[in-house]
Amino acid sequence: MNPKEAYAAKPWLKHYPEGIIDTVNIPILSVPDLFDRVVEKYGNKTALIFYGNKISYAKLKELIDRFATALADLGVKRGDTVALYLLNCPQYVITYFAALKIGAKVTPISPVYTSHEIKHQLEDSDATTVVCQDILYDNVEKTGVVMKNVILTSIADYLPTFKKLLGKSALGKVFGEMHVPTPKFMKEAGLLQFQDIIKKYPPQPPKVTIDPAKDIAALPYTGGTTGLPKAAILTHGNMVALQAQVMAFWPFFEEGNELVMAFLPFFHIYGQVVVMLASLSQGFTMVLFTAPDIDDILSAMERYQASAFYGVPTMFEYLKEYEKTDRVNWKRLKLIACGADTLHESTIEAWERRTGSKIFEGYGMTETTAISHGSPIQRPKKGSFGVPLPGMKAAIIEHEGTNFLSVGEVGELILNGPNIMQGYWKREEETKESLIDIDGEKWLRTGDLVSMDEEGYFHFFDRKRDLIKYKGYSVFARHVEEVLYKHPQIKAAGVVGVPDPKVGQLIKAYVVLESEARGKISEEEIINFCKENLAHYKVPKIIEFRGELPKTDVGKVSRRELREELEES
Repeated sequence: MNPKEAYAAKPWLKHYPEGIIDTVNIPILSVPDLFDRVVEKYGNKTALIFYGNKISYAKLKELIDRFATALADLGVKRGDTVALYLLNCPQYVITYFAALKIGAKVTPISPVYTSHEIKHQLEDSDATTVVCQDILYDNVEKTGVVMKNVILTSIADYLPTFKKLLGKSALGKVFGEMHVPTPKFMKEAGLLQFQDIIKKYPPQPPKVTIDPAKDIAALPYTGGTTGLPKAAILTHGNMVALQAQVMAFWPFFEEGNELVMAFLPFFHIYGQVVVMLASLSQGFTMVLFTAPDIDDILSAMERYQASAFYGVPTMFEYLKEYEKTDRVNWKRLKLIACGADTLHESTIEAWERRTGSKIFEGYGMTETTAISHGSPIQRPKKGSFGVPLPGMKAAIIEHEGTNFLSVGEVGELILNGPNIMQGYWKREEETKESLIDIDGEKWLRTGDLVSMDEEGYFHFFDRKRDLIKYKGYSVFARHVEEVLYKHPQIKAAGVVGVPDPKVGQLIKAYVVLESEARGKISEEEIINFCKENLAHYKVPKIIEFRGELPKTDVGKVSRRELREELEES
């Protein structure tokens, strides 16, 4: 069997849970159509719980329809872009679905972005309207970008009365330098209030025909190797397909009868699609958190009897040691999933010892509408992010060519499926580089170096851009980090290559020690530890101790920022 045939044979199908097949029936619907169907079935069920305030599916639909009517009256048309500069809150859900309902597209903006980054996204996405948390408005104003509509909303709008002040004060601590515009300023600047307009308009949005295959639902921005972020073009069809694929892969979820913790940020594709859209397209209840407060999350899990928990590695790294983790009966949950970064084996082992439950890893990108792989529920494999979802094709090719590699060889992961983006917004060259044609099929080059084993399980090695070349050897930064994390006194680590004319790149490790070890462990001790656990060419030549490391929006160590620091110095 030649390499291409080995992937075409889809060996992973043998390890799908019983009854799951590779074909998926994808309804030809828009995202709002999918939601409205759920409302017809589960109108009286609770859709959102926001710090004790419950909103039913019927009420949520009414709010969405009111806001959709308002947006249309404010001049938002089919094809326009509505920017969401919001924390997790009911207004996020309302705005998201309302914009899509009238044929507009959304572009979610990270609440931690600077005004420079916000300006880029507003201008690049052609946004004409922004719905903004009032406490974050300063950053929008500083961009100088003139918007057709600026709609402000307060986190307190949907909080229970007794929590309104508490919510404002909690946000004030996080965004202390921000201030809420005064009513006088809002009037003079022509700013609109979310609550005012949602009360003013009836729930009678215009009827808009949406073509799921062509009409864009979202422009989520993803960080590139260098330079400013770029947007993946995701259609309604991409999003509806992904929901069908996930439901086919995880059939143990019962429509209309699950409860999910929603603390992952909705501006990120993971929180937006895997948590928010998946929940609201299946009639689940979402317990919404504006900030990922561990105590609040653990209390809510037991109070509401959560059935699914979606986290990121830093969350599990923290929870495995946290004193209150045992308050939750983790074995009762139907799914504990981890994505957005690689989960270190030491974390997996400690978690299983502590809770008696398993974490199921997955893999995906903004470009795949969040997911392409998941771990089979009855047969996860440690060190693997699982197998392709139903309806997906996956293969490994040369990372600098297009020849297929044999099973077990490390190369670049390529993907084909109904959830793959249409391209990058306004980035023709980058689209051509990422979406390639092989024998008449469109494949996404992921930029990730992986391998597939004989059983069809995939294993992550590194991002292509994080591969370090030392004396002709290829060194995966992640492998070095894995070893560093096994040191009992290392809290966090990031590994990058430092350009060197003699050897190509020197391996440098940035290390954060546990507080009790700081000042007591030397660089030499760390290097010696690596020598005992790594091949000679993988051992870091430079160790730099730090109090903390730069993180991405979802909490993983940002090697890109570490490289940029090196370049600047």
